[in-house]
Amino acid sequence: MHALTKTNFSFKDQKGIYYGKVRDVYNISDKYMVMIVTDRISAFDFVLPRGIPYKGQVLNQIASKFLDATSDIVPNWKIASPDPMVTVGHFAKPFKVEMVIRAYLTGHAWRQYRDGSRNLCGIRLPEDMREHQKFEKPIITPTTKAEEGHDEDISRDEIISQGLVSEEDFRQLEEYTYKLFQRGTEIAEQMGLILVDTKYEFGKKDDMIYLIDEIHTPDSSRYFYLDGYQDRFNAGEQQKQLSKEFVRQWLISKGFQGKEGQKMPEMSDEFVTEVSERYIELYENITGEDFDKADNKDLNKRIENNINSFLSTV
Repeated sequence: MHALTKTNFSFKDQKGIYYGKVRDVYNISDKYMVMIVTDRISAFDFVLPRGIPYKGQVLNQIASKFLDATSDIVPNWKIASPDPMVTVGHFAKPFKVEMVIRAYLTGHAWRQYRDGSRNLCGIRLPEDMREHQKFEKPIITPTTKAEEGHDEDISRDEIISQGLVSEEDFRQLEEYTYKLFQRGTEIAEQMGLILVDTKYEFGKKDDMIYLIDEIHTPDSSRYFYLDGYQDRFNAGEQQKQLSKEFVRQWLISKGFQGKEGQKMPEMSDEFVTEVSERYIELYENITGEDFDKADNKDLNKRIENNINSFLSTV
């Protein structure tokens, strides 16, 4: 199986390339963004040494579906998806924060809570909560958007006082975040899932706020299976998850959490195949559709041709 881990294209009117942890983003004349979702996989803010076949297609197609399903709530950056791993959209200047929203105490929030913290991004958490417990209502726990290294938790007050986002814009981001999460929760329930937490990124173009990047994918979101959630919670058992948390747990079991002095473990062919299969399972459960594997023998050529073909029409 082939995996796409790096691109270096040169498109007409291209002004620059941004290499993220997973996405390669091409700026076309400050007007369009061409986002290629590679097969790279990251955890604890580190890119793992091997790509995961079909992961990029899974993420791009889930995000594309949910961008379409939420376009009535907030304008989004998507114009078209000319390739299974590509979205082309509006060029918008991103805000320097990510809007994380949580309905349950799990993942990073649980690890902080378990270690004694009761303050998460300026929000005071109740005592005696348990892992995977549902909050009375979803909470927004923003993070910085780091150019390099780790994103950091940050409070609403800190964001505004540091001038990262104006108070007026932040109120709008909060409103969009709650509404998007509500829509995602409703769609997940129809699929027999719980949308546990997720993150949204926003940008501005011509003084209008746009939803950008991915939405409700297993890389940006955590899902539980609805069936059996309460029984597992009552019994103190781990929840059955649809997210890349299983990759984080594998790394933790190998002694890696991205901390200084820790060595990234090797990824066997068997593990890479397992992760690929899990991502396809995620796609089918989240969308309710069968996953149609695109031909991935010559990914670079296929993607380049499809992007050039689309750009010639705009």
